[in-house]
Amino acid sequence: MKRKDYITWDEYFMGVALLSAMRSKDPNTQVGACIVSPDKKIIGLGYNGLPKGCEDDEFPWEREGEFLETKYPYVCHAELNAILNSTQSLKNCTIYVALFPCHECSKAIIQSGIREIVYLSDKYAETESNIASKRMLDSAGVVYRKLEKTCQNLYLSFES
Repeated sequence: MKRKDYITWDEYFMGVALLSAMRSKDPNTQVGACIVSPDKKIIGLGYNGLPKGCEDDEFPWEREGEFLETKYPYVCHAELNAILNSTQSLKNCTIYVALFPCHECSKAIIQSGIREIVYLSDKYAETESNIASKRMLDSAGVVYRKLEKTCQNLYLSFES
């Protein structure tokens, strides 16, 4: 008899996104993204961080202060990194992301051909960025939905 406590495909791919987020050096917000083809193959991963070639210790990670002394002009979001790291066409793909995409990431998602977003948190739902994001996604026909969880935690261990 097969086991019945296995995770769903959505939980699996969100778990990969959350694992990717653990690579982020951001001290406040770690976001990961996982892009999946219609036949359930991972074709892109990303997390929020600096562009290639930019040293993490040479740029600010602050959230407040003068614009150029904060992380915001320098950090590439997880969704954009996953799109840029993809290995094939993203047409009709699904992106799993820990945090609902901002308006800039939504533009990239729409342009790339991704048709569905599965997110874990929408903590900035009332911000102008997310309102604009949802307006564009709705107009472009990109479906978005909150992850329906059957479990609260996934546990990974390097012990055999």
